[in-house]
Amino acid sequence: MANQNEDIVTYFQKLDRAFFMDELKEFAYMDEAIPIGHEQTISQPSLVLEMTLALDLQPDSKVLEIGTGSGFQTALLAAFSNSVYTIERIAPLHERAKERLAKADFTNIHFKLDDGSAGWEEHAPYNRIMVTAAAAQVPRELMDQLAIGGKMIIPVGTTLHQELLLLEKEEHGEIHSTVLEEVRFVPLKGKYE
Repeated sequence: MANQNEDIVTYFQKLDRAFFMDELKEFAYMDEAIPIGHEQTISQPSLVLEMTLALDLQPDSKVLEIGTGSGFQTALLAAFSNSVYTIERIAPLHERAKERLAKADFTNIHFKLDDGSAGWEEHAPYNRIMVTAAAAQVPRELMDQLAIGGKMIIPVGTTLHQELLLLEKEEHGEIHSTVLEEVRFVPLKGKYE
């Protein structure tokens, strides 16, 4: 586990955030969320790393990501898991992320253009779920698609107050919830706005 975390940190430090941006590349090295168009942002790097470490990726993890965005978080997930199923609802972002991640030689990422709030049921269950937009409440569909023993990171709340939650599905389906910190993400569009 410690080695995996060290490997993630090392990889993250070499990951060029500017590669995942079309504009404002000069701000890529700032630890801030940066607009990427379509009222979306590329999250601040320290938070991307923190969320990834909290998700506790394993080499055999099947990961569902809600909100492909620029593909920056997707790359980090794909480098340390078996497969990533990522959903983006904005077509231009979806297409650019697909191009970038193909150029970066990832072959274990599956892309879908859709409303991510309902998850991707055909490939469930998932060992890990990463949600990169804030839901008003935890989507029931995502909880249902999380495997027993699985973990989900999701920001939950309003535009004024959001908490980053780590949800863990225990043996009989009970959910253990931990608040990691207060955050500010763009809203999750769809059923759980």
